[in-house]
Amino acid sequence: MNFWETKKLSEMSTQEWESLCDNCAKCCLNKLEDEETGDIFFTSVVCDLIDLETCHCTQYSKRTKLVPDCIDLKQHNNFADYNWLPATCAYRLLSDGQPLADWHPLISGSQESVRDAGVAITSFAMKESQIDDLEEHIIEWLK
Repeated sequence: MNFWETKKLSEMSTQEWESLCDNCAKCCLNKLEDEETGDIFFTSVVCDLIDLETCHCTQYSKRTKLVPDCIDLKQHNNFADYNWLPATCAYRLLSDGQPLADWHPLISGSQESVRDAGVAITSFAMKESQIDDLEEHIIEWLK
C-alpha cells in the first residue's frame, strides 16, 4: 500500500507531505470572500512569487514571511476549515477520505500529468502585479 493510503496527513513525514502537492498552484490563486455569505471566489490572479511555467513558488521556504496571507497547510490539521482548497487538492481529497486523481504525479509517475490533465494554472493565470481589480478576474471551476 502507498503511504497516503495508510497514514493520516498528520502522521506523514515532511517528504511525504510535500510529495502530495501536485504543483497545480490553484491554492496560490487570490481568492475573494463574500462577507455576507462567506462564499469563496477564486480569481485567475496568482501570487507574484509563483513561477507561471513551473507552478512552483520561487521563495517557498520564506513564503509565509514574505506574504503574510500565505498559509502553511502543514501547520494545520483541520482541513474542514479550508473549504477554499480546490476539489482536486490531494490534501483535501485525503482529508475527505477520497483517493488521489489518476493524473496526480504519485499515481501517474509524471509531473507533466498535472498539466496534461488541464489542472495546473499555467494556461490562464496572471500575476497580481499585472492587474488592478481582482473582482474583474473571478473564475468558476468546472466540476
